[in-house]
Amino acid sequence: YRFFGEPVVEACVENGASCIDISGEPQFLEGMYLKYNERAAEKGVYVIGSCGFDSIPADMGVLYTRDNLKGTLTAVESFLKVKSGPEGTCVHDGTWKSAVYGLADQDSLRKLRKKIGYAPVPVVGAKLKTRGFVFYNQEFKEYSIRFMGSDGSVVKRSQSYLHTELQETPVQYGAYVNIGGLGSVIKLMFAGILFLLLVKFSFGRKLLTKYPEFFSAGFFTKKGPTQKQMDGTSFTMTFFGEGYSEGQDPQNGKPNVKICTEVKGPEPGYIATPIAMVQAAVSLLEDAACLPKRGGVYSPGAAFSKTKLIDRLNKRGVEFSVISKPEV
Repeated sequence: YRFFGEPVVEACVENGASCIDISGEPQFLEGMYLKYNERAAEKGVYVIGSCGFDSIPADMGVLYTRDNLKGTLTAVESFLKVKSGPEGTCVHDGTWKSAVYGLADQDSLRKLRKKIGYAPVPVVGAKLKTRGFVFYNQEFKEYSIRFMGSDGSVVKRSQSYLHTELQETPVQYGAYVNIGGLGSVIKLMFAGILFLLLVKFSFGRKLLTKYPEFFSAGFFTKKGPTQKQMDGTSFTMTFFGEGYSEGQDPQNGKPNVKICTEVKGPEPGYIATPIAMVQAAVSLLEDAACLPKRGGVYSPGAAFSKTKLIDRLNKRGVEFSVISKPEV
């Protein structure tokens, strides 16, 4: 999207068509907000980014968790687990390239955010602690790492919009991935250090993009997954939320209520992503009265919080459910 996404957004906005994409690149998503939000609003069209696996499960999952807690949800952590069958799993190298160019260009993202000048979102309730980069997760009995995709930034943008425009209580959010045992951690650390060293130099980036299979231990390939690999792969995203029961003031004392929810679905990149994207498009067309009043560039949670998107996804195999009811 960094190289090829903007002409599509520009053409849609200028010609009065709404636009949905499946980008997971924060720099593209937020750059389009800076450049086209006002023009899209004038034209009365909606530009909604990250409507694939990045970041509908996370963004709508936080809203689903909030809506199922009786009281005020103030913080959520999500843990992603991707299960693969006997054939293993792999991802096309387009995603790998997004990561290479994104990490190489983090300074530009910082400058872009300064230009946008996001209003700080207040912390309501107890502050959510940021966990270490790698940690042992007692809930799942395996190691977890911080999720390096766009989910965190997308959820933050949605929460900022819902707070400033609709006066809803903002939810703090942390995104993580479960990776398995100690062997997986050691392999990942080694690959990660090599990746971070190479990504700083143009020669290193050339190597990374030319030989994705070698540098990702076969996880990213130029061919992408086989049908058998896709059939054997699924994902689960588990959300642990905490907040304050009805009548309890979130500004006083510790959170006194917890909830656990889940979003699960088929293989994330090639099966769940198109399901999410198509249902987002259907919601955009059929739930027009429930969209934000004015057009503009939106994240999924901001655009779809009042629509029937979650019901639509549930009917098509990306399922949202409450695992443990809110407990005081």
